[in-house]
Amino acid sequence: MRLPLPQFATGDRHPNHIAEVIETTSTEFLAQCLEPEDLSFPSMPPFGSWVCSVDEESGNQVYAVVYYATTMPIDSVHRARALGLSLQDLREEQPQIFAMLRTEFRAAIVGFELSSQNQSYNQRVYQYLPPRPPQIHQAVYRCESEAIIKFTEELDFLRTLLCINGAPVESLTAAAIRDIYQLRKADREWLIKAGRSLSVLLKDDYDRLRFILSQIHP
Repeated sequence: MRLPLPQFATGDRHPNHIAEVIETTSTEFLAQCLEPEDLSFPSMPPFGSWVCSVDEESGNQVYAVVYYATTMPIDSVHRARALGLSLQDLREEQPQIFAMLRTEFRAAIVGFELSSQNQSYNQRVYQYLPPRPPQIHQAVYRCESEAIIKFTEELDFLRTLLCINGAPVESLTAAAIRDIYQLRKADREWLIKAGRSLSVLLKDDYDRLRFILSQIHP
């Protein structure tokens, strides 16, 4: 029998509250998506999308980019098997299926914003690892567009994305740039700036640079 995650009632939850930290390190965190109330799978955040959480001790808001997501049975012994049913058929004939699966994602930390209680720094964002990552059971949110635009005024986070271990970093970097470019309403000046930053970071690896640029469609 599935034991539900401790969580607020959906009506009390912020609409961008999508997950909860279940494993954390200095460089990344693993989060489990919160269960929807209806018979559907938890919403999996897109590859290259931006999420944030808070280190409650310092109050810092930590920004991260999703680089891996998976849906799997909560029972690690038994694998899911093909049933040949549509989602609607599953809801009608096998509704218990939705309670037997969990969705998780890994997000690489790319920077942080100081606590709003510290007014002397004027809410500056920093594109390097925070003193502490978000802790276990902290809420994870989809980032607001305005926060992503503010964070990406500078482009040092691209170096972090290119150094993530165990991720398709070229595709991840391209996906993040595409997402930001759309949020910035096709700001070509920003896109050119990002391309120049990549050319500096990958000046000795033209093949990687070309592969990333080939995935960016202005």
